Amino acid sequence: MKTINARLLAKAFLGASTNLDNHKEWINELNVFPVPDGDTGTNMTATIASAAHAVEELGSEAAMKDICKAISSGSLRGARGNSGVILSQLFRGFCKISRDYSELNVQILCEAMQRACETAYKAVMKPKEGTILTVARAAADKALEMAAQTDDVLVFSDAVIKEAEHVLAQTPDMLPVLKQAGVVDSGGQGLVEVLKGAFIVLSGGQVEAKAVEIQTEAAYAYRLRFKVVSAMLVTGDQVSDLRHKIMKGRECQVTGNANSISVEIECDDPGQVISIAMDYGVLHQVHLHSNPNSKAVQAREGKEALTEQASSERAEEKKKESSCSESSAESTKEIAFVAVSVGEGMNDVFRQLGCDHIITGGQTMNPSTEDILSAIEKTNARNIIVLPNNKNIIMAAKQAADLTEGKRVVVIPTKTVPQGITAMINFIPDQSLEDNQNRMMEEIALVKTGQITYAVRDTLIDNKQIHQGDFMGIGDDGIISVDADLSRAFHQMIDAMVDEESSIISIYFGQDASEEDANALAEQTRQRHPQVEVEVQNGGQPVYCYVVSVE
Repeated sequence: MKTINARLLAKAFLGASTNLDNHKEWINELNVFPVPDGDTGTNMTATIASAAHAVEELGSEAAMKDICKAISSGSLRGARGNSGVILSQLFRGFCKISRDYSELNVQILCEAMQRACETAYKAVMKPKEGTILTVARAAADKALEMAAQTDDVLVFSDAVIKEAEHVLAQTPDMLPVLKQAGVVDSGGQGLVEVLKGAFIVLSGGQVEAKAVEIQTEAAYAYRLRFKVVSAMLVTGDQVSDLRHKIMKGRECQVTGNANSISVEIECDDPGQVISIAMDYGVLHQVHLHSNPNSKAVQAREGKEALTEQASSERAEEKKKESSCSESSAESTKEIAFVAVSVGEGMNDVFRQLGCDHIITGGQTMNPSTEDILSAIEKTNARNIIVLPNNKNIIMAAKQAADLTEGKRVVVIPTKTVPQGITAMINFIPDQSLEDNQNRMMEEIALVKTGQITYAVRDTLIDNKQIHQGDFMGIGDDGIISVDADLSRAFHQMIDAMVDEESSIISIYFGQDASEEDANALAEQTRQRHPQVEVEVQNGGQPVYCYVVSVE
């Protein structure tokens, strides 16, 4: 094969999208940290799916320039997470060259790959080797080499993909954290799957969407939740021992504090679980719910609930927009805020501080560039400050800022929600955008953030041995604490974060934690650090039972 025409390019791109989607969950599992939010595969798939949808809408007779425009614009606007943004920039660079030709030969493909690599590297402020960028550069370098040796597109492409796979396998040697975790870079793996999917189509094959296994029965008959109260001090060993006895590969959450153990588990024999638990104390607050037998019923009920929730959210949003339009019809604000947040408690904090638009999203659901762009467009202000509040959303926010017309957008690179809250607290309306930006940048640098969650698999990270079900305290620079006991993991994390300059600790408890337990941890923290003020707030955030800021 000597050239690729517009129709074949479109088919190859759709094949790339399908192949990435087929490997999405596997790529998610390559997440270095064993937390329940691995999302690289999901983000990259959502990014390319946005572009694939735009390509499909063009039809089979679309010209090369139109296909390239759909790929570039669709992926830029649909980009989610850092990996998705980088992928969109690779597509953007590739299309800048390809759009000017009706057919692509090896030389044009080579030039397009060079531009793709250059564009992606420029989009990252501090490029790191051992990532998707390294794999992209290796592919581009091999393209240069092969362009001098062959004019066969298939020979050229096969060699490029093999080199990308070879370098991907070496990424653990470039990033020690990958080597410790025993994985390759997830973004790089995603890029390889994109290339493989396109090559299958170019070679005359088809990429079939992965079949979804449909089960007629729920995995387990019951969901059981209860609390074990002990007259004695509950130890981490007891929590770990109970978890080990009842888990047996099932979905299970077992957490402990000073005198109780909370259990939530899916099972077929709740009596057996209760019998085991009674050896550890007296059972309280026992709740047993039967799972519907049919997955279809479960899906339908979930869909109805989501629809009802979405309708409620849309109604609330329209109400806010109506109120906003009435109050701002007379004048446009000079400076407004758009923040990414999740959890009703967290959202309330931002609203009370004067945030104009909240985008629902966070660690487990990164908003797309389009989501952020839409929020910016809805906000009636000349200048808009965007608070991503997550390191994996910053690039998408900056991409949205670049796409905005008619407004000045400043992205404060807040990596956590506490940093975003601090940024808003330090906003002074009477001062200029530049003065506020500078002060916010200074203040967020003083905020330390820690988050407590549980491990979803065994691994070794930062020289810490982690077992499935362990609690982890994750700080700004990595994992601070690991323990089978939540309380111990929490206090080890706090102890590492507090220093002689610390003055206030804010504890935000999530949807999987109770106010009672949060207050107990706060009181223990006051006793351990009497010189520091400790406050507790309901964050309502998912995944992380506690988010803590130290200032």
